[in-house]
Amino acid sequence: MADITTDILIIGTGPAGSATAALLASYGVETLVLNRYRWLAHTPRAHITNQRTMEVLRDLGPEVEAEAYMHAAPQELMGENVFCESLAGEELGRMKSWGTHPLSQAEHQMSSPTRMNDLPQTFMEPILFKTACARGAQSRMSMEYLFHVQDGDGVTTTARDRLTGKDVVIRSKFLVGADGGNSLVADHCGLPFEGKMGVGGSMNILFRADLSRYVAHRPSVLYWVMQPGANVGGIGMGLVRMVRPWNEWLIVWGYDINQPAPVVDAAMATQVARQLVGDPELEIELLSANTWTVNNQYATHMQQGRVFIMGDAAHRHPPSNGLGSNTSIQDGFNLAWKLAAVVKGHATPALLDSYSPERAPVAKQIVTRANQSIGEFGPIFEALGMDGGMDHDKIHASMAARCDATEAGAAQRDALRKAIAFKKYEFDCHGVEMNQRYTSSAVVTDGQPQPAPNADMELHYQPTTWPGARLPHVWVFGADGKQHSTLDLCGRGQFTLLTGIGGEAWVAAAKAEGAKRGMILRTHVIGPRQPISDHTGDWARASEIADDGCLLVRPDHHVAWRSPRLSKDPAADLARVLTSILGK
Repeated sequence: MADITTDILIIGTGPAGSATAALLASYGVETLVLNRYRWLAHTPRAHITNQRTMEVLRDLGPEVEAEAYMHAAPQELMGENVFCESLAGEELGRMKSWGTHPLSQAEHQMSSPTRMNDLPQTFMEPILFKTACARGAQSRMSMEYLFHVQDGDGVTTTARDRLTGKDVVIRSKFLVGADGGNSLVADHCGLPFEGKMGVGGSMNILFRADLSRYVAHRPSVLYWVMQPGANVGGIGMGLVRMVRPWNEWLIVWGYDINQPAPVVDAAMATQVARQLVGDPELEIELLSANTWTVNNQYATHMQQGRVFIMGDAAHRHPPSNGLGSNTSIQDGFNLAWKLAAVVKGHATPALLDSYSPERAPVAKQIVTRANQSIGEFGPIFEALGMDGGMDHDKIHASMAARCDATEAGAAQRDALRKAIAFKKYEFDCHGVEMNQRYTSSAVVTDGQPQPAPNADMELHYQPTTWPGARLPHVWVFGADGKQHSTLDLCGRGQFTLLTGIGGEAWVAAAKAEGAKRGMILRTHVIGPRQPISDHTGDWARASEIADDGCLLVRPDHHVAWRSPRLSKDPAADLARVLTSILGK
């Protein structure tokens, strides 16, 4: 006999779990989320927040998006990625990152209605968790997942109340494991993984100190400290990360993974901070310190029957590229609407089989990219002569040689410039963030080929309405003249059909099909003297269909299907596509 029953049970209140709970609650689905601790994130682990994640928050509502911006460090403070011997010492080079270079900035502005920002996890989690609870999700803190058993009708989960020591039995239709890099849910499901855990060791030192005199003139999220004697374990060098400008900081410092993890006390933390800042008299307020391992592992399948995993439970990697919490939240955006459709009876459980084919390739991509980015520090070490040995005098001499008025000095300077510029694959990798295209049973291409890339797919977002791709953002205009993103016309848990003048038959088909299925199919006709107009012509260029064609857009903004022109039987075609996707 269950103590608690719910439609969806989520284990974990991190970015993945809280985002999924917020989305499900917004869709009107009964949801319970468990947290084994008494509260949310207590350290600002994840922080880079990309445009695709901000689009998810925007879909949750303008108040959610606005609160994120309110707490975040804005994009303009993220940009000068600095490489130096210490914050007070010699600067070795810098690059504009995170969309702050004018060319990259233009691409960002054209790609999304949202702005990249730096939002530490200690702010992001409460926003998502509060949204979930305010909209009806139930939560239980200090409640630890123990195990689950699933059958044909649902999942029975046993959890332990850590305050009373009593076990609680929870019955749900589906279970979501968002329980982190050491996921018990994934382990109990026996899901397959590739890669390796614990490939490097690092420590975090969180502290307060006013460092504005060293950094305010060159604002950045990340200051990479490269100095003879600096430990090159873990992520490769000493890192001083801005948490709050300019008085809260996180130092990341490597250690040998083959040795016991160091004990980071106040004395050691102060010594490391003084070394990387370059101020032997620096006094810090130590907030916390912990050690962690660099991982290189991803799930090749993210579902077993009625149980799903997401977030760090599925993709375990270093913080390079700032992809962790972003991908976790986007996992939830993919799964939540599918769970809602099944729970509400709009789809059969077969729809859920599309989750893993769509998100497992993303997990592999971002784990591979994050670990590859670590290796791409190598050319910087080589250019500075820091790529081997512990002869500090030799390294000092090599670093100084780049100042020589010689051919060797010029070659070294050129090598360093190129090595730093190449780090755009970590610090300005817009395509990795935005180019996700799905191939699954929840997408109908009708044999239309995927467009060939016309630029580097890792660096540059390439908009297309090919089914499986995210709907391109352009600004369109309401009857009152106010602009709206095409993304704002879609989402919020509903399918949307977009067409133009001459496509009225699609609208009629959508209304009839929605009524038949008991679900809302939102429609928009875009054109002159319509409620939505394309005054700039940007939509006509981006849509890749004729005015009388249509796009069917999923609740997660991805194109489900498109018809380039008005078909002979719009009602039959729309029914065919929805039956293929929803399974009924």
